[in-house]
Amino acid sequence: MCDDPLHPGGHDHHQRVPISAASNGRRVVIAGKGGVGKSTIAALLARQLSRRGAPVVAVDADEQSNLGATLGLDLERAASLVPLAADVGYVEEKTGARPGEGAGEMLRLNPDVTDVVERMAVDAPDGVRLLVMGGVARAGGGCLCPETALLAATVRSMRLRRGEVVVMDTHAGVEHFGRSLALGFDEAVVVVDPTRNAVTVGQATARLAAELGISSVRLVVNRVREPADAERVNGYLGLPDSGAGLSFSSVHLLPYDERALADEPSVDRLLLGSPLADAVDRLAGDLLGVAGDPWEVAR
Repeated sequence: MCDDPLHPGGHDHHQRVPISAASNGRRVVIAGKGGVGKSTIAALLARQLSRRGAPVVAVDADEQSNLGATLGLDLERAASLVPLAADVGYVEEKTGARPGEGAGEMLRLNPDVTDVVERMAVDAPDGVRLLVMGGVARAGGGCLCPETALLAATVRSMRLRRGEVVVMDTHAGVEHFGRSLALGFDEAVVVVDPTRNAVTVGQATARLAAELGISSVRLVVNRVREPADAERVNGYLGLPDSGAGLSFSSVHLLPYDERALADEPSVDRLLLGSPLADAVDRLAGDLLGVAGDPWEVAR
């Protein structure tokens, strides 16, 4: 472990790798309790991965649909994007039913969505492609409806180009895992902050990810101000009710950075140079298989 776990050294975070380093692609789902900074981390991760040379598709699967603005899209442009689940023409074309329908309709449960990125994604900064999924914004959102069928098929069947990385930002909590919308993903990044509630939700999310067959689950501790914060998380992980036997592929500390709030919603200014952006870049390298320096929580 390095002397300062909040600012690990010995890693060139400007290192760039050829696309072949992730030749089979990666599907990365970002999850965790609400308010821990998932969208900021998802946006930083998507842009840092792209800067490292990987084709990146950022998927906004949060019903709030804030990822576009966080990635750095103009606010007016971001607000004008029509989520996939609300695109009446596309939903009907693919599922045979219009949004809001389904009961009594002939509904295709496995629609062909191989063209979804080409037709529905928009350009974001640093060459990232953004796909806004939206959600089912009514009671009974888990129902057998065309929107749910389309969204589930999209995340299951999204075709990866060589070396492509899909980064999916999700709704707060474990809802997307409960609906199994993360099936087909091979990486989960579980975001917590140094609070027991966040760690508890993070551990529940990690267990569900493992049950869905996600082979690599990484814990990201956001807003770490001092080593005592990391020690507190380590203590929560070791509590009797914390889920014995649960393990993470790696544990990364992200330092608290006031600019994340001052400059929100966009991460543009953070990427000009900040400890937070540098730490997320190390996470990007870890996901691509480049030797980094994550801080490992001792068990």
